[in-house]
Amino acid sequence: MSAASVSVVVPTRDRPAQLAACLRALGRLDHPRERLELIVVDDGGSADLGPVRAAAPPELPVELIRREPGGPAAARNTGAAAASGELLAFTDDDCLPEPAWLAALTAAVAAAPGAGCGGRTVNALPSNPFAEASQHIQELVYSHYNADPGRARFFASNNLAVPRGGFEEVGGFDAQRFPAASEDRDFCDRWLASGRTLRYEPGAVVHHAHELDLRAFVRQHVGYGRGAARYQRARAARGTGRMRDDMSFHLDRSLWASTLGLRPARRAASMAALLGIWQLANAAGYALERRASLKQGRRDTDVSL
Repeated sequence: MSAASVSVVVPTRDRPAQLAACLRALGRLDHPRERLELIVVDDGGSADLGPVRAAAPPELPVELIRREPGGPAAARNTGAAAASGELLAFTDDDCLPEPAWLAALTAAVAAAPGAGCGGRTVNALPSNPFAEASQHIQELVYSHYNADPGRARFFASNNLAVPRGGFEEVGGFDAQRFPAASEDRDFCDRWLASGRTLRYEPGAVVHHAHELDLRAFVRQHVGYGRGAARYQRARAARGTGRMRDDMSFHLDRSLWASTLGLRPARRAASMAALLGIWQLANAAGYALERRASLKQGRRDTDVSL
């Protein structure tokens, strides 16, 4: 059986150095070049990407699409619309997929035709405590939602592959409602609601090199909290879940047990402190978004009157 044709979509904006490293990693993929296309979508950036594209391996042509700024979800949709592969594989410009990344994803999808598949993300900056904490949080999320690999429930959009036909039928990412956060949660929920399945393949590995300091860490998770509030509204409207499903994750004692069990003890203490900051930032973002939604609702009522 021949390898599936795959379109790898990479959204980017003003991170040429990270993008160049990502393209070099993609150039080492163990996948037939004639069955692979790479689409980079520049989401309103100002950086010159000509030298970056020229630095890509010559046997791996890169299609560069420039669009008006709309956020990473919109950029992914733009790339998907231009794709010709049977399978769409998404990663980000600050990610370094391992050579076997696509082989693992395509094998998992071939074993369950029509399914979507996600892989494992590894922190590429172990000396950065905030990047390490963000990755630890994702691992906790995956452990909770993807405990059964054959019936997974959530994948981040930096390591996700789905059949192109299914992506189009589900409607892609909701870029209008989720311009910057939770578009992947919403997509996975709609994918499952359509009767399709998701499979977790830990052998499909990408290394995530996202530099963070305390301010950026807090800002990131406030943003995720705001995205979570929008996600809960969308999910409630279509009847695919309730907020208590998420609360079961945040109140799960295993979050703290697994964190406090890290070694050495100094690392566990640091990680636990950052987990506390994460939950506070997430709750603050959620509350801010709920407040904004209520204000908008009142304004809409006033206009209608």
